[in-house]
Amino acid sequence: MMISVENPRPGPVRDLLVVFDAHRRLLFSVAYQMLGSVADAEDTVQDTWLRWSAADRDDVEDPRSYLVQVATRLALDRLGSARARRESYVGPWLPEPLLTGRDPVAAAPAPADPPDAAELGEQVGLALLVVLETLSPAERAVFVLREVFGLPGAEVAAALGRTESAVRQMAHRAREHVQARRPRFDADRGAQREVTERFLAACAGGDVEALLAALAPDAVLVSDGGGKAKAALRPITGAAKVARFAIGIAAQGLGLPGLRVEIAELNGSPAVVAWAEDEPLMTMSLVVADGRITQVLVMRNPDKLSGLVRH
Repeated sequence: MMISVENPRPGPVRDLLVVFDAHRRLLFSVAYQMLGSVADAEDTVQDTWLRWSAADRDDVEDPRSYLVQVATRLALDRLGSARARRESYVGPWLPEPLLTGRDPVAAAPAPADPPDAAELGEQVGLALLVVLETLSPAERAVFVLREVFGLPGAEVAAALGRTESAVRQMAHRAREHVQARRPRFDADRGAQREVTERFLAACAGGDVEALLAALAPDAVLVSDGGGKAKAALRPITGAAKVARFAIGIAAQGLGLPGLRVEIAELNGSPAVVAWAEDEPLMTMSLVVADGRITQVLVMRNPDKLSGLVRH
C-alpha cells in the first residue's frame, strides 16, 4: 500500500507525504507483527496516515515517535476485535503469510510496500507470530516495540499510555514467555532452502521415506483453512502422521488446471507456494532446526492468501 496523491504540488500535503513515507515501512512492520494480517496492517497504516494528515502537528517534536504511537493504538483496537472473531474461527488460526522476497524462478512479483526480508529477517517469522498470539494485547505491543524494534522505554510507555515501570514489567514477562515457547530455528538461509527443496521433492514424489528423513521425530503440522478450504481441525504430531498428511495435500493438487508449485520467500524464509491458474492455492512454511523440519505451517484459507498477489 503506497499512500500518495495525484501529482502532489510542493506545499503542506507533499511535506506530509514525505515525512510519512519515511516511516511507512516501520509502521507496516509494527502493525503486521501486532495483527498477523497483511490486510489489517495495511488498513492500520492507512488510518495512521488519516490521523497524521488531520492532526495538529505544531506540538509534534518527533514524527516517528508520534506515528508509531498512533499506529500501535490503532493496531491494539483492531487486535481486540480480531481476537473476538477468532473465538468462532474454524480450526487452528495462523498468521497471514507475508511475501518478503522474490525467488528467481517465481512468477509472482513481491509486493513493493512491505519491508524486505533483509530488513526484517526472523522478526516476521510465522513461528514467532504464532507465539505472539499467546501474549496479551498489551504484552504483545510491548514485545514488538521494545524487543523487536528496540524503541526506548519512554516511547513504548507513551504509545501504550502506561508508566515506564509498567512497561519494564510487561517486557520482562513477554520476553520470558516468548523465549519459553519460541521454536529453535536454523539461521542459515541456505540450509533452510536445501531442506525446503527436499521436502517439496518428497511431497511431489510421494516419497514417505524421504519425508521421514527430512522431518524431526516430533514434528508438528498446523493447517489453517478457516472453514473455507480443507484442513486439519487439530495440529498433527509425529513425523509419520505429518508425512502422510503432507503427501495427501500434494496428491489433492494433482490434476488442478494450471497447477504450479514453487519455492518463494515468505516471512523472511524459503517456503512452498502452490498456485492454480495464477491464483494462490496454499503455502507451506517450515521451521528448520538442526537440519530437520520441526514445524510445518500450512495456509489454505483463501482470504489469507490474497495478499500474495499484487496488481
